[in-house]
Amino acid sequence: MRNIIYAINLTIDGCCDHTKGAGGEDILEFFADLIQGADLLVSGRVTYKLMVPYWPDIAKNKSGDTDEIKFARVFDAAEKLVFSHSLDKVEDKRSRLARNPLPDEMLKLKQEEGKYILLGGVDLPSQLIARGLIDEFIIVVQPVIAGEGRRLFEGVSLQEKLSLKLVESKTLRSGSVALHYVKQ
Repeated sequence: MRNIIYAINLTIDGCCDHTKGAGGEDILEFFADLIQGADLLVSGRVTYKLMVPYWPDIAKNKSGDTDEIKFARVFDAAEKLVFSHSLDKVEDKRSRLARNPLPDEMLKLKQEEGKYILLGGVDLPSQLIARGLIDEFIIVVQPVIAGEGRRLFEGVSLQEKLSLKLVESKTLRSGSVALHYVKQ
């Protein structure tokens, strides 16, 4: 059985809008390593459209700095599953569309053999958190106060609180901190 790992970066004040954070080469390196260990990247339409064709184009054209190119190559090589009812097709040759209900499909994928499933974005993870389907959380906190923007876990409705256990923390060169939690 595979674990579902939710990974995201955000600012100290909880903003998960990627246009509000500082980013950094070390964050790209961290996420590239995380993606390399996964069997499958799962996202919704919004996250997918933010990532594709942007990163595959960088991988193809080798434009950007060393860390951007490394991340782009790793991302481009990964198998991707996109949940969307509005997309007719996906642009990336390693991507496929999912039309089945999210919880049903993720339960099926979770029961397959293999490495972990890496989940990104905000809306899909919120739905899966509410159903108890996420096993691990990796949150990279950037040393930035955005002051505005979408907050992580807005609108998540839980029957009871979800307790997590910190299993690892790592300070990146930029001052960002990667926190790795597992469900208790």
